[in-house]
Order: sequence, then C-alpha cells, then structure tokens
Amino acid sequence: MNVLTQVEQEGAYSNLLLNAALQKSSLGRNDAGLATELIYGTIARLNTIDFFLDKFVNKGVHKLQPWVRALLRISLYQIMYLDRIPDHAVVSEAVNLAKRRGHQGISGMVNGVLRNILRQKDSLVIPEDISAAKRIALLHSHPEWLVERWISQYGIETAEAICAANNEPPAVSVRVNSTMISREDMLKLMSSQGVDAVPSALSPYGIIVSGAGNMALTDWYRDGMISIQDESSMLVAEAVQPEPGMRVLDCCAAPGGKTAHMGEMMKDDGTIIANDIHSHKGKLISDQASRLGLDSISIVTGDALDLADRFEPASFDRILLDAPCSGLGVIRRKPDLKWGKSQEDIQQIAALQLRLLESVSTLLRPGGILVYSTCTIEPLENEGVVSAFVDSHPEFAIAEDGLGALSRLSEKSLRRGGGIQILPQDYHSDGFFIARIGRRPS
Repeated sequence: MNVLTQVEQEGAYSNLLLNAALQKSSLGRNDAGLATELIYGTIARLNTIDFFLDKFVNKGVHKLQPWVRALLRISLYQIMYLDRIPDHAVVSEAVNLAKRRGHQGISGMVNGVLRNILRQKDSLVIPEDISAAKRIALLHSHPEWLVERWISQYGIETAEAICAANNEPPAVSVRVNSTMISREDMLKLMSSQGVDAVPSALSPYGIIVSGAGNMALTDWYRDGMISIQDESSMLVAEAVQPEPGMRVLDCCAAPGGKTAHMGEMMKDDGTIIANDIHSHKGKLISDQASRLGLDSISIVTGDALDLADRFEPASFDRILLDAPCSGLGVIRRKPDLKWGKSQEDIQQIAALQLRLLESVSTLLRPGGILVYSTCTIEPLENEGVVSAFVDSHPEFAIAEDGLGALSRLSEKSLRRGGGIQILPQDYHSDGFFIARIGRRPS
C-alpha cells in the first residue's frame, strides 16, 4: 500500500521502491513474490480497477486520500485477478490496515465498499456498447489514446494482442557467454542441477529459465557464464555482426548488456568504446565487463550528441545506436510506463533520435554498418527515424544484406522501413525495432 501510494504521489519508479521495501522487510520468498505481484499487478490493471471502483465509491475513487485509494485498488486487484486469496481474507486485511493507518470511519467505509463489491461481483464486466478502443483499453488496462494509436498503426486485432501481451508476466531469459561455454553445454549444466531451462526460439544465445529464482544470485552468473537479458535485446548485437579485431562504438551503452554481448561475439579481440551520458551507469558497464572477463571494452562518459567531436570521422567499423526511446515495447516489465507517457513525449523523442543518428553516423567508415535499435513499437520512433535519415543522407542506405542473420524472423515479425519490428506477442519477449544501415563505400 505504501509503495503504491508513493508511486502515485511522487511519480517514483515502482521497481526501485519495491526493491527498497523488500530489502527493509524480512519477507520470505513466497510473501515477497506476492508483494511483487500485488504491486505490479495493481499498476498494470489500474484503469480497469478504477473503472469498477468508481461505481462503488461515493464521489468516485479520485476524491479519496491517496493511501485509501491504494488500499482499495490493491484489494480489488486480488478480488478480480487472483484466485488463491479468499475474498473474506482480502476484506479483513484491508479493514485492519485502514484501522491502523486511519480511523474507524475510514475502516468502515473500506469494509462497506469491499462487501458491496463482493455482493455484486457479477456486475464487474466491461460494457459491450462502447468503442473498440475503449473496450480494449478497459479490458486490458491501457490508456485509451495509446490503444487508438496502435489501432491506427496496426489494426484492431494486433492492437488488442499487444495490450494482452503487455499484461503477461515476463519470462526469465539469460544469455550464454560464448567465450566460456556453449549454449548446449550450459543447458546440460542447468538440467544436471534441476533447473527447468529450454533454448530460446528467438536468439541462438538465449535460454529461458522457469522457477529458478533470481539468476543473478547463481554461481553461473557470478562466474560470468551467463548474463540476464531479454531475448529481443539479444538480437541487437547479432544485427551489428561485430567480428574479432573490429573497432566498435556503442553510443548509449548502459547498463552494458548489448556491449558485453558484442565483446563476447568478438572473442574479446578488438576495441569497443562504450559511451553513456551518466558516469554512475558507466560503472555498471565496467562491472559487467569485468564479471564476464572482457578486456576489449573501454568506457567513456558524455552526451552521445558530442561523440562526433570526440572521435575521428569514419573511424569505426560498426556503430550501435540503441537510442533513448518511449520504451513502449517493455510495458510488461515496467507497467508504470504506459500511464506516464503522452503523444508529445513520442514526438519529442523521435526528433532527438534523428539528431543522434545524424550525429554519430559521421563516425562510421565507408563500408561499415550502423545498427539503429529501440525498445519501442512506435513507428514514429522506428521506421520513421530510419526513413527520414536515409532519405536525407544519400551516402547511407539500408544494409545490402538487409536484416542479415535476423532475416529468419521475417515470417513472424513485421518488416518495417528496412528494419524489423518485433511486437511483444510475436515471441512473448520485449517489443523491439532493429534496422541495419550501411555507409556506401567511397
């Protein structure tokens, strides 16, 4: 309840607040898991919960004190979406919390609202006589403007599939450090220790792990044999196709997953310049590199727009611009995201992305490859930026071999603007856009 109240009042990130709260508490693994489910689930289903609460709260849910609103939301989430917690236990816990935090009047109101909801549980259905966008927005809990946008870009059926996929729990996926062990051997090792693991269908470097807890606490992680990374994110280094001996620039590198993957693919032979605007994030990259035994990664700190002034023109064989973006492809991992974005945010960030691309492209040697990637599914930020860049820079074009190794994904994912758009429902991974741009030989 406190975490949800702070998220709403301070605009704080739920994952940071939750981690801090869990560290302070002494909850066992199951209770910590339940707390996580209640917080992320309530945020993920926010507008559906509020839609129904409004019918039972006099003057509407937004007139309540923030902590009371959080308490009712978390209670209705359990009643509507969880099946192992008895309804009477939800009511009793909520009333006790209301007494502890407030007074008799508030606990009476909370008791009355929740008991009324239980008596009319059958009425908790989405009305049918509403627009497709409103129905999808309420059924799958997304802002209506965003649903309308996706319907116009992808059609009703795909827009609904995106929203449904965004509410699925994310899989735990790890990337195998190919400089130390093959994926087959890693799978055998996991299996021998009773870990439920299967090869990723999306990335040849990935493994999906079920029910094994936090993989960052394993010896395999500590010893550098695996890294935790989403499957879609693993495709980016593969698109770059870095080879041993190359000079590579990673423009917006933190926390370093893609940087390290490129280092592994290069067999730690060559140079990778990893840049990030924040120095504390540079430490995350160096920590990754040392854990994985990679010496080829050098870290620089600064605005990616200034990189063209720091390095010689045409001095890199490969450039990765994993651009800052709206993040609308990773909503299942960060449910707060969908409630905090606006149409204006998307337009502003697309303008910045194009400036970044124009600036760093001068550092690519003729014949080299620049990969532009984002973790969003927004066309304006993806094929819109790539098309605008290629159209106004005749010395650049979509790479001759197109998607390269990623052409294998063409059957399931969308080809857009010379790149590939992975939607969250395609492989049950993060939504990602990846395009390969070549500089024509001089």
